[in-house]
Amino acid sequence: MKARDIMHRTAECIPADETLDRAAQMMRNMDVGALPICNNDRLIGMLTDRDIVVRCIAEGHDPSRVRAGDLAQGTPRWVDVDTSVTDVLDIMEQNQIKRLPVIDVKGGKQLVGMICESDLAKNVTDAQLAEFVSAVSVPH
Repeated sequence: MKARDIMHRTAECIPADETLDRAAQMMRNMDVGALPICNNDRLIGMLTDRDIVVRCIAEGHDPSRVRAGDLAQGTPRWVDVDTSVTDVLDIMEQNQIKRLPVIDVKGGKQLVGMICESDLAKNVTDAQLAEFVSAVSVPH
């Protein structure tokens, strides 16, 4: 099985210059807890609902003035559509991430989907899922 076989196909980027209040509205409307941050269709990070609360609101910032790109940090992790599910699990476990963008490298490096815990729960063995949950839940 490959990433393409288990991913959600409805991934949508938040533009880096979009505000966090708009990001929160998108998350609500899409019923998701994270959005890929893109700058000119290039993945530059991930934004979570927790980022909005902890890194913006709790620090006294106005989410209508803070941009999604302001919270993009480091190199975002992603996989190609043809990455094996075993490799997907390894990447998510090693980086302790619960959501992983899927890019079609051959198709113009476009974001085509996301893989999250529920996708894994439906498509991997109980043992693999238990190992994943243990790996991403324990601080490094």
